Amino acid sequence: MSKRILIIDDEISIRETLAGILEDEGFTAIAASSAEEGFELLESMNVDLVLLDIWLGDTMDGMAALEKIRERYSMPVIMISGHGTIETAVQATRKGAFDFVEKPLSYDKIILAISNGLRFAKLEQENRLLRQG
Repeated sequence: MSKRILIIDDEISIRETLAGILEDEGFTAIAASSAEEGFELLESMNVDLVLLDIWLGDTMDGMAALEKIRERYSMPVIMISGHGTIETAVQATRKGAFDFVEKPLSYDKIILAISNGLRFAKLEQENRLLRQG
């Protein structure tokens, strides 16, 4: 079964580009245009990783959405920004982001970040299972 990746970005061109890349790599891409829509999808299905834009054009920005996701879910969240600074990347990491990728998106960078995030999640799950004995 392919891994499900949720894309939360208010720009349709970014959602479509990422979905195309993910599907070409064998992932299942699910897209949301707002944080609220993303939360509805997270409640209704299993998601393995989230790609989250920092600057969402709705009532909740990406940093607030990241905090809310971290409160409820354990999957890796990769932040995406077209206005990224080192300070923003550090802030996102402190709030629980697995990685930070800048726009314009590099095919290799996004696939590497996703692969690393999924590998990390698998290791975390295996570690939990070993601790439970």
